[in-house]
Amino acid sequence: MDKGKKKEKSNVLFQMLQGALIGLGAVLPGISGGVLCVVFGIYKPIMELLASPFKRFRTHVPKLIPVIIGAVIGFLGVANLLSFLLEKYPGPSVCLFVGLIGGMLPSLFREAGEQGRDRNSFISMLTAMVLIFALLIGLQVLSVTIQPNFGWYLFCGFCLALSIIAPGMSFSTLLMPLGLYEPFVAGIGHLDFTILVPGGIGALATVILFSKGVNALFDRHYSVSFHAIIGIVIAATIMIIPFSSFTESVGSFAINVVCIAVGIAAALLLDRFNQSVEG
Repeated sequence: MDKGKKKEKSNVLFQMLQGALIGLGAVLPGISGGVLCVVFGIYKPIMELLASPFKRFRTHVPKLIPVIIGAVIGFLGVANLLSFLLEKYPGPSVCLFVGLIGGMLPSLFREAGEQGRDRNSFISMLTAMVLIFALLIGLQVLSVTIQPNFGWYLFCGFCLALSIIAPGMSFSTLLMPLGLYEPFVAGIGHLDFTILVPGGIGALATVILFSKGVNALFDRHYSVSFHAIIGIVIAATIMIIPFSSFTESVGSFAINVVCIAVGIAAALLLDRFNQSVEG
């Protein structure tokens, strides 16, 4: 009996650790909470719960409670740190995130090809890249400055939920080039309800409206969908590289290069860990 209780307790702690890693992955640039859900074998039950919450509540929620608690702890725990780094060391911080995203691309590309690739897969990736480049470059050329408000925080919530229901999609991918990532993360870290409320509404609406559709899209067109996400990630990452900070001084250039290298190394180590867990 004691052994059974100890095993049950250790399982709960392990699930909370998995949840904490998923929470970290949801907020850290370049890492997808959805991918970690897949790695830990809980993506399917989460999607089943999101797609049919009333039908699956009794069977799925009790099993996922430790994961959910861990995810909240991991998510909130890292938000303040990210906000501080982006405020005090914007250039090196962004370079570190660029390295993280770049280091995750090989694993994303590997996962995108799990069910094969064809011409449509690469067309999808290139089309997504062109669209994101056109959008972000257009905003720069037109000197459009986005002022964070209720509507934009709804959009932040949409991106956050999408990073869970669409494996491989990091919610920072679109928010950083638009200048929304830092204020959104700062709001989360400081429990600012003027940001948390619209973000939560956007996330909940996304889950309700799109979870079934995204699930079906990946089931029926996995390769095309995943390659489109890779195209978005590549284009958005290139657009956030702080090129101007590289030319400030030799020291800043060296620090930025080191940060990119550290980010790539960290992402590759995480990928190796993920593969060992899968094995």
